[in-house]
Order: sequence, then C-alpha cells, then structure tokens
Amino acid sequence: MTTRRAFLAGLGAACAAPLIPSVSRADEANTVLTATDVHVADYPTVNAVKWIGETMDRETNGRVRLRQYHSGQLGRESEAIDMARFGAIDMTRVYAGALNNAFPLTTALCLPYAFDSVAHMRHALDSGVAQTVLDGFGTRDLVGMAVYDSGARCFYNTRHPIVTPKDLHGLKLRVASSDMFIDLVRLLGANPTPMSLGDTFSGMETHMIDGAENNMRSFHSSRHFEAAHYWSQSEHSYAPDILLISRRSLDALRPGDRDLLIDTARASVPVMRKMWDESEGAARQQVADYGIEFNDVDMDAFLTAAQPIRDRYLQQPELQALYRRIRDLA
Repeated sequence: MTTRRAFLAGLGAACAAPLIPSVSRADEANTVLTATDVHVADYPTVNAVKWIGETMDRETNGRVRLRQYHSGQLGRESEAIDMARFGAIDMTRVYAGALNNAFPLTTALCLPYAFDSVAHMRHALDSGVAQTVLDGFGTRDLVGMAVYDSGARCFYNTRHPIVTPKDLHGLKLRVASSDMFIDLVRLLGANPTPMSLGDTFSGMETHMIDGAENNMRSFHSSRHFEAAHYWSQSEHSYAPDILLISRRSLDALRPGDRDLLIDTARASVPVMRKMWDESEGAARQQVADYGIEFNDVDMDAFLTAAQPIRDRYLQQPELQALYRRIRDLA
C-alpha cells in the first residue's frame, strides 16, 4: 500500500535528480494516475475527480485509471503542490489561496470582494477568466486542468458574532499560507495564523486560535462547527479550488489519452458544481440543527476596510487586467 512516507521519499528522489527523465507511462499496458485532496471522501471536489477517473476508465477500456488519496492521506496542500511539480504524484486539487505566492494570477480570484456572488463567479470563470489563470501554471512544471468554485468564504469563531471589522480585533484566526490572506486578516484587526486545514480543529479546541475563515462545506466536513459556534456571513472571498496535473505525468500519456483527460477535467466542472450546490445546502442545515449561531455582517464596513488590500495588489498590471475582466462581468 502506498503511504505518505513513500510518496515523500519519491519526491525527495525526484528533487535530487531533476535531469533524469521520468518513465514513459505511454509504453505501459495500463496507466494508473494518483490524485490527492485534503478533503474527505464525500467532498464535491473529491467526487468530481472520482468522476474523472470513472470516465477515463470507461472511455479507455481500463487503460487509464485514477487512484485517489483523499482526507490528506499524502500530506498538506503545500506538499501536494511540490509532489506534483516533481512528478511524485500526478494530480492534486488545491485551494487557490495556497497558490497565490507561487502563481500570482491566482490572487485575482482570491481578492476580497472580487466576486459579488456564486453566479458572478461562475459566469466570470466560464467567460475565459478560468482559462487565463490555468494557462499561467505551465512555467513551473504544472498544468492547470480545471477551476472548481467553492462558495463564499466567511469568518467563524469560538468567541462572539462578527458584525463589523472591529469585532475581529484581537482574535487569532487560521488562514491559508497566502500573503494576501495574511495581509487581509491583519488589516481587519485580527491576528492571522497560517495553519493547515487538518490542524485547525485542534487549534480551536486548545485555544491556540479563536477561529478561521472558510466556506460552509469545509466548515461542516472538517467538523469545525463543533468548536466554533459563531458563523458570520462576511463573504469576503470566493476563492476557488484548482485541479492541477504534473507536466511530466501529462506528457507521458499517449496523445489521445492526454486530450481525453484534459477534456474530461473540463467537463467535470459542471458535475462538481451540481454536487457542490446540493451538499452545501445540506451542510448548512446540519450545522444549523447543531445550534450554530448565524449572523449577517455590515457589508459596507467590510468592503471599505478591505479596499487597501485590493489597491495594493492591483498595482500589478496583470492582476489589474484580470480583476477588471472579473468586475466587468458582474
């Protein structure tokens, strides 16, 4: 059985010998691609990649199949990105915020209040914004295959409702390892604490942190609602998820299989969205039944407070151009 240790060992070997060509999988009778995700087995992104695997298996008569490792079995998202870059794994689904520092164009998708709603986000992504971002991955041994939206990110915590930015003052909040999200949370008055998703629950239970920011589906699937009883509908970001494949792995496929995989990944987007919409509604109902306290926020106050972050990052011409496209599609 493949373990996280074995995969990390493979990554080390790949890093140590970058000039050694990878084995051509196209010469093998069957190709088994590995895919990772930190989310649980029934999470929409996991099921969407499962759908890709089932489609590839069926369309190639079993010649190309996927083996999935969900629930962070092979490590954190930052580790998965590096493993994919060096060919130790083939595919991974990661949160766009974890990619901001290495792939700046992804920042446009994560900026506070760049999108007005799920409908706006999906319209913008489908109108060419997603493809522009995906095209930016080729410079670092990765290929962007699909952008999976993941709802509105909101604040939740163990202390009290958050209505205005001043209610965040003094709170220690888990954030992704993204300079932009760290800057945003600090600007709003909280103390940002970069931490993996898997460590967040214990961080709240042990009072290392007071809360976090994430979407409703992750709030439910990670059981964070059992520790943080206050959900505040800030909708401060609609940062999506991105499905990546190692350039080395993609190039090793037969040309026809390569094209089929890319087309299937694109076709998985509406499949994922349907599963997302259904599961997000169910998750919200379940956490409400648990007794979570929901509240709206002063949206104008948050928009005003976040403006300096947008102004700072939009000084970069490429980000400004992409952001302008997003806003024009609102």
